[in-house]
Amino acid sequence: MQAEATLVRATPARKVIPIVPYSVKGRYRNIKSIILNLAFGVYFLLPWLPWPNQVGQALLFDIGSARFYLFNLVLYPQDLMVLVGIMVIAASLLFVSAAMFGRIFCGFFCFQTLWTDAFRFIEKWIQGEAQARKRLQQAPWSMKKIALIGSTHALWLGLSFATAITFTLYFAEAGTLFRQLFAGEAAIAAYVTISVLTATTYVAAGFAREDICFVACPYGKFQGVMQDPSTITVMYDQARGEGQQGRQAPTAKLKTVETRREQGFGDCIDCNYCVNVCPTGVDIRKGFQIGCISCGLCVDACNNIMDSLKLPHGLIRFDRDEHLQKPEERQQRWSHAKRVGYASLLIASMAFTWHAISTLSPFTAIVQQQRQPLVTQLADGSLRNRYELRISNKSASAETYAIQVHGLPAESFKGSQAITIPAGKSYASNFSVSLPPAMAASTPSFIVSITPQTQADAAENLMANFFAK
Repeated sequence: MQAEATLVRATPARKVIPIVPYSVKGRYRNIKSIILNLAFGVYFLLPWLPWPNQVGQALLFDIGSARFYLFNLVLYPQDLMVLVGIMVIAASLLFVSAAMFGRIFCGFFCFQTLWTDAFRFIEKWIQGEAQARKRLQQAPWSMKKIALIGSTHALWLGLSFATAITFTLYFAEAGTLFRQLFAGEAAIAAYVTISVLTATTYVAAGFAREDICFVACPYGKFQGVMQDPSTITVMYDQARGEGQQGRQAPTAKLKTVETRREQGFGDCIDCNYCVNVCPTGVDIRKGFQIGCISCGLCVDACNNIMDSLKLPHGLIRFDRDEHLQKPEERQQRWSHAKRVGYASLLIASMAFTWHAISTLSPFTAIVQQQRQPLVTQLADGSLRNRYELRISNKSASAETYAIQVHGLPAESFKGSQAITIPAGKSYASNFSVSLPPAMAASTPSFIVSITPQTQADAAENLMANFFAK
């Protein structure tokens, strides 16, 4: 029992220390800022982008009507393979990027990273740089502290609310839904969605932040399995940084490359700037860690320090581990084969999706037999089957469809031979087929042909069964 108690005391729960990253300037910080601005511009403006399609909106996921409008492309539930192809492309991109560039998606494109960056920009704008924010956290409560922290959280909530509203605009006509929301006329589902997304965005980007990467994100857990010595990711050149004598601050006698190397000291001056700018608090000098999101900010920080000391860049850099230590030849072959496999999967999924999109029909049709009753015997002894033909017009204008049956006498068909359907609508047309008993017994099926008037080459033939008993 005493040994167990000692073990419990020796492994206390991890103490969570709030991370207050320093600002940094450099190439990767600029790239992250450009991506952030582009991503926010696309996300917040795309629902308002007019487009000459059936709904007048570039992107609309109409769940109620089971239609997805992607610019000029309209997807129906029958177009499931296109949606599957798009999802496979997204997954393939994620896997390929992980195998070739580590967690570059996390560092530059992940929603959590983008929104956390935006929240931190607001925090910096209101409260100042990292040192000022730390002092504010430790200062006693006062009117100034209440004003600064209160305004920060108010802007966070405002951005979260705008994020949630914009999300709902992707699922309805943007202008109409926006007016309904503030007039109290929108569906309850819209208000529930906005409330939940506002709260989750506020908590995830304002409070959880790096804990999402450490605890909640599944991608960070399996990414390490996909990484190998040929993966390009953030690396610390330990041989150069540590030298023979380790790290040493740049004293008056250790300012030049020559003097540092003569005395056996590495180029790392142990300033911890690379740790201070990291949004997840990782010390990259300790090697690959699950918390590293490959954002490159530590590279910018180290390069700035190297510039001030007139030392060469690249102590921390994006590189392959195989450049730092030569792997076995067999491992190199496996790494190359894995990259080729992922790239082949990506190319194949893109080709499949492109083929599925290019061969989409401008309409969908389905013929179903009415089963109550399945067969009706008429006064003259002939047998009748009834059918429902449902056609969905997926084009951007009204279309007239000619309906014909093949393999049957013309007089056996009773129903409309043409139907006009507005753009984006689905109409049903009922018809019946009556055959003499002898012919009915020898006719197990027939063909129903649907031909659009303006696109005769897109005609479709459907097989329908005929039951004689």
